Amino acid sequence: MEIHQRAEIAYGDPRNAAKSPRQIEYQAFARITRALDAAAETDGPTAFPRLAAALHDNLKLWTVIAADVALEGNGLPEMLRARLFYLAEFTRAHTRKVLAQEENAAPLIELNTAIMRGLRQQSEAASCPA
Repeated sequence: MEIHQRAEIAYGDPRNAAKSPRQIEYQAFARITRALDAAAETDGPTAFPRLAAALHDNLKLWTVIAADVALEGNGLPEMLRARLFYLAEFTRAHTRKVLAQEENAAPLIELNTAIMRGLRQQSEAASCPA
């Protein structure tokens, strides 16, 4: 099962059936990153529970990515697979620090935003006629 299929199962919407795998991945990252950013900006008694929920969703997404790139049949180049796995491990470690209130969520938001830029560029390149 490819990453886009796993992302669709975990975060999917039946309306995504006509979308490309990169569009589905982009939407999963966008939804989770928006929630993470909004939660990081929240103050008050609901701030930490909202942040914890957003961090949990982000960690689920990165766990799906790590599991997918670890599969032998994954079609991505080996170096990209290794980098994505490393980023998943970074996400796991940094999430622990945010939950322990030792760090903030900004690096996770920046990472997701960078991934979204890459997915958008891939999608645009694929849609341009050669």
